[in-house]
Formats: sequence, structure tokens, C-alpha cells
Amino acid sequence: MAGRKKPLVVITRKLPDPVETRMRELFDARLNIDDRAMTQPELVAAVREADVLVPTITDRIDAALIEQAGPNLKLIANFGNGVEHIDVQAAAKKGITVTNTPNVLTEDTADMTMALMLTVPRRLIEGANTLRGDGKWSGWSPTWMLGRRIWGKRLGIVGMGRIGIAVARRAKAFGLSIHYHNRKRVAPAIEDQLEATYWESLDQMLARMDIISVNCPSTPATFHLLSARRLALMQPTAYIVNTARGDIIDEAALIQMIQDGRLAGAGLDVFEHEPAINPKLVRLAQQDKIVLLPHMGSATIEGRIDMGDKVIINIRVWADGHRPPDRVLPGRV
Repeated sequence: MAGRKKPLVVITRKLPDPVETRMRELFDARLNIDDRAMTQPELVAAVREADVLVPTITDRIDAALIEQAGPNLKLIANFGNGVEHIDVQAAAKKGITVTNTPNVLTEDTADMTMALMLTVPRRLIEGANTLRGDGKWSGWSPTWMLGRRIWGKRLGIVGMGRIGIAVARRAKAFGLSIHYHNRKRVAPAIEDQLEATYWESLDQMLARMDIISVNCPSTPATFHLLSARRLALMQPTAYIVNTARGDIIDEAALIQMIQDGRLAGAGLDVFEHEPAINPKLVRLAQQDKIVLLPHMGSATIEGRIDMGDKVIINIRVWADGHRPPDRVLPGRV
């Protein structure tokens, strides 16, 4: 940062206009106006020059890239909560602080989870597409486009953190019975408020639920947490919704189970190898067996601006010589 009045901040993707405007006011901000994902050589050039890198989930900030960082790079201020795309350990060894944007996407993600919970059993996409097609709708019929009621069903939440609790609150209002599996049991007051049942055994919970919602973070411990063996425990009338991370579910096993009719359906906002989507998933969606969304869980104007505000606060605090409030420590991701 020597010789510069403002830190050079390289932003890897286009951010909401209010965020970019504030970035330009406060920092020597280099924007990505075209919103094209940076290539690896472009990321190398960025880390060699920048004081602060502002990446997103579309950027792979691995140990090899961090090793090529210039002496000025001291902060990676991630635009997003998840940091699985950043090697936090390698950054720490290089003396680079990593921050994220927690606690701003809880309600948006919970809204999307609830939306999928309604959309899949009630066949909303299939119904909407009927009116957009070439065929003429013949009108209401007592036995046409029948879905499943969610009122009175059992919801099993995998991961009862902030988002899981927010999902539970919404689901309870829709008449679902709340069950959950988590590393630690939530506070008794929350359990009482939600009338929630805790399952220490994920296997036992999966076998008894009508709907499963995946809301845990992506970590080495949760990779394929819902494995082929565990998915096979679910009832054939059950649905699964994932708005967390794609690699928590064994995608190939999920595809096979839906193809075989051993699961009623799925609503997925995230994918194991995104942005690549398994063609088999696309075919299942075309057959109206599942609903796919392009990682829209946090896609609200308010949420993205809140994320940007968090990034700005982290950079400003760091630039003032203090510890950023949203620092991510190695071993805690």
C-alpha cells in the first residue's frame, strides 16, 4: 500500500451499482464492468498487484494462486458467506486475512427454501409451463395436476443454524411438523418455540420424513453427507430440497433414485459441479420430476447490497489497521 492514498481493491465480478459506487468513493477500486468470470491468469495478475481482492464463489482462490500473491495483498474480502472456494489455511500462512459476509442472507435463503418446498410437491412449475406451451388448456378437472399437500407433513432439516431455524419458522406457519439433525442441539427455548424434534441420528430422521431440507454448510465433513446409502433410507413419497451447497448430496445417487421412482422429487438451487449442470438433472427437470434453479437463494437486491456493505466495512476496518469484524479463521470453515 506504500505510496498509495487508497488501497487498490480488485473486484472479480460486477456488484450492485450502489456497492460499486461506494467502493469507488472509498478505495482505488478496479471493477469488473463486463461481469465476466476472471480466468486463472487474470486472477494471478490481480493477486500480484492488489492490496485487497474481492472474490466471489465463482473464483477459485487455491493455494497455488495464493502462493503467487504479491507483497501488497493482505486481505481477501469475500463477497459471500461460504469460503470453500478459498484456501484459508494457505492465506493465513501467507499473512493474508480472509473475511466473508455472514448473517445477511438468512431470510432470503429461507424464503427460497420455502418456495421450493411448495413448488415441488404442488407441481407449480409444471402447471405454469402448461399455460405457456402451444397446447390449449381444457380447463379445471378434479383429477388433473394433482400434487401433494404439505400441511401436516414432517420436515427434516439437515443443519439447524441461522438459515435452518429461519426455514423452520416459515415451515411451522405452513403446518409442517419440524424435525432436525445438527452437530449440536439448539437451545431449549428455540426447540419449544418451533415444537421441534431433535434427531441425533441423521439416518433415523431421514427414514421418517416427508420433506428433507439441506441447510448445512459445505465442509469436508459434510461432503456427500447425503450419500447413496443415506438417500436410500428416505421414503419413496419423500421430497428433498437443497439451497445450501451441491456437494452435500451425492448427485449421481439422487439422480438414480428419482429415475427409479424411489424419491418423489427434488428442488435444487445448487449443484455438485456448478456452473456445470449434470445433463441427467436437466432431463429430469424436462420430465417435470424435479425443479432446478440457477443458484438464486441469495438473489435479492437487498441481500446483495447488504453483502457489499459487509465487504466495505471489512476493508475499511482493515485499512484503518484494525481486525476486520468478519475474519474467517483457518479450521473454522
